[in-house]
Amino acid sequence: MFRHSIRTLVVGLCTLTAAAPAATPVALAMEVGHRQGTHTAARAVHPRTLSDLATAMKGEAFAYASYSLFAVEADRQAYPAVGKLFRGTARTELNEHLRQAATLAGTVGSNAANLSESIKGETYEHQVMYRGFAAQARADGDLAAAELFTEIAADEGRHRDAYRAALKVVTTGHGTIPAPPKADVVPVPAGPPKVKAARTKANLDTAMHGEALAYAKYRLFAAHARQTGNTALARLFGGTADVELHEHFAGEAVLAGLVRTTKTNLRKAITGEHNEATVVYPGFAKRAAAVGDTTAARFFRDTAADEAKHAAAFRRALDKLG
Repeated sequence: MFRHSIRTLVVGLCTLTAAAPAATPVALAMEVGHRQGTHTAARAVHPRTLSDLATAMKGEAFAYASYSLFAVEADRQAYPAVGKLFRGTARTELNEHLRQAATLAGTVGSNAANLSESIKGETYEHQVMYRGFAAQARADGDLAAAELFTEIAADEGRHRDAYRAALKVVTTGHGTIPAPPKADVVPVPAGPPKVKAARTKANLDTAMHGEALAYAKYRLFAAHARQTGNTALARLFGGTADVELHEHFAGEAVLAGLVRTTKTNLRKAITGEHNEATVVYPGFAKRAAAVGDTTAARFFRDTAADEAKHAAAFRRALDKLG
């Protein structure tokens, strides 16, 4: 199994665990009282704006997951101030930016709707995406990646089946919500990629973005389930979220060589934040304003300003390291 073989590649004990408390269901909670209004508003949003909001959510979720790992590496290198900066920025990306985008997009619905949405995503990853990635990695000689993709495909099939069982309970009122899965936390040390093919590297990037977004969405769904009194469903969503982040995303990050030295991680963060501040979010804001989505346009402008501040903070931190 991958979860055992990957540890032969791991040196050190860096994990995502230290960042986990920042993403509690309470921190990500959506207000139940505004649930219907949010979905009504979401239907009125232009499809292009909805697409840009989805892109924003995926980027913010990936930033949260990446910065959480960068924080652990900064701590390991004895740069506690940089670790604190990465963690604080990660929390902003997840608990402010992604949450706001999710509200505008009407991401959180009823428990049944959230389960149906999750089933669709898990089915696609189980039947199509990860199986395809595995076949491509095997053809390109990246056997460790092929093994990882195959294992994750199987995990996503189990997640789909658990969500199907939960949906039956939610819709009929009979039965028991399945117990949540337990994440086998994968350490993520700094290091170069463990794969060679450009196609495998691109697939790993796609997969990491997907797993990070699944983590964030399932946390939102867990918060909603808890607010509606369904604690068993909240535990299922929360446990599955942990697998997506601490096992799947982390395993992919090891093979992708996501984490490097703290200086390199800061440079990467600066580049990403600057691009979002000057290109991505201003472009989204302009498109939203053009179709009359003024609230979304304001969100995109405000987020661009935040990302500029993040880039400046990371730049100052890098300058202090010399």
